[in-house]
Amino acid sequence: MKKQFQPETLMMSHGYRPEWSEGAVKCPIFQTSTFVFDSAEQGKGFFEVAYGLREKGAKEKPGLIYSRLNNPDMQILEERLSLWDGAEECAVFESGMAAIATVLFEFLQPGDLLLYSNPLYGGTDHFVHHLLPKFGIDVLGFHPKASRSELEKILRNSGKADRLAMIYLETPANPTNDLVDIAMCREIADQFGHTDRQTLVAVDNTYLGPLWQHPLKHGADLVLYSATKYIGGHSDVIAGACLGSAALMTRVKTLRTFLGNMIAPYTGWLLLRSLETLKLRMEKQAENAQIIARRLINHPKIENVHYLGLLTISDGDAFVTYQKQCTSPGAMVSFEVVGGEPEAFAFLNHLKLVKLAVSLGSTESLAQHPASMTHAGVAPEDKLAFGIKDNLVRLSVGVENVEDLWWDLEQALAAVPQNGALNVHPVGKTMANKPEMVANLVM
Repeated sequence: MKKQFQPETLMMSHGYRPEWSEGAVKCPIFQTSTFVFDSAEQGKGFFEVAYGLREKGAKEKPGLIYSRLNNPDMQILEERLSLWDGAEECAVFESGMAAIATVLFEFLQPGDLLLYSNPLYGGTDHFVHHLLPKFGIDVLGFHPKASRSELEKILRNSGKADRLAMIYLETPANPTNDLVDIAMCREIADQFGHTDRQTLVAVDNTYLGPLWQHPLKHGADLVLYSATKYIGGHSDVIAGACLGSAALMTRVKTLRTFLGNMIAPYTGWLLLRSLETLKLRMEKQAENAQIIARRLINHPKIENVHYLGLLTISDGDAFVTYQKQCTSPGAMVSFEVVGGEPEAFAFLNHLKLVKLAVSLGSTESLAQHPASMTHAGVAPEDKLAFGIKDNLVRLSVGVENVEDLWWDLEQALAAVPQNGALNVHPVGKTMANKPEMVANLVM
């Protein structure tokens, strides 16, 4: 009986054979733009499959043609990433936004309706509100706590329910950790879909990564990642990924080919390296985050903590969704400092070990101020409605010693005045005077 290995084991070897590369134990960087054919007939066959002129044979693999189409580093990376989500195929991109934009452009057309959950990551929020409408695509948002009946009502009241083409979810939401029931949205998509065209469910799974939530198993058609985050995990690479069925991914990859936003060989190689430690890193980060979150809820200068690991049965549908959908509370903790923006800034400006920077999912802990940074471009009324308050801080917990992390958080909180007597940090003044900054486009 053949042994079925777990994904973390297969990350060391799946899709690669040392004899292909002079016995190298690790996949080399294939830094090449083009590939040599054995014969003109072989080249013809490769292009026939690449351009969809004929179906690929049962045992036929796509041939290497040109690195905009395929490359060994990209191909092996896609095969390994597919294992975590149990996807048929994967496509990797030069950024998370490249993956998101390609998917939205491929599956939406003028006159379509996109239903999306709130809050969204700032870059996606900008794309949905400012770019899609330019192409005649209608967009309609909903609160993450909306029930099925409320979603049905929102769609019917819009007068556009018959044009619903996609439901786009970010769950857990960035930066509030709000959850959306993927299976419920699948039912809504099927209810309002048409026999001649399936209404798709796409899920941005960046916040929980490929380890702690598997949207495809709950009814999603497509799962997206900013691979910069947990998948890359070292704050040294920008990348994105999309996974789903072979049929849907063929369309995604075809558009990627002509947009030219595929991953570069060196980026693919870096991500192959990172996948080998993905499970180890993410498990340590979640372990640290659970300790940090439980301590934060008892701190006198913290008025609220948003962390999946703190959900209880009294949280109703959110707890039920968490139990059904997630395998871990993850490593993203958001909390509200007593006070407002000045108090939140005072905390951030006094951190010594935790880095004051955007992004998440890396080995080092990172903290930032969503309302003025990653979500700066979100409309003020929307920020208020979705809990992105001026006193909210987002913390991405890393792999450091947890007691060292707690020491840093405690000393920074101790520096937050309780009586409004604040010395504004120069960085705060600088950022306030630069409204042209595009921080809202950074996750």
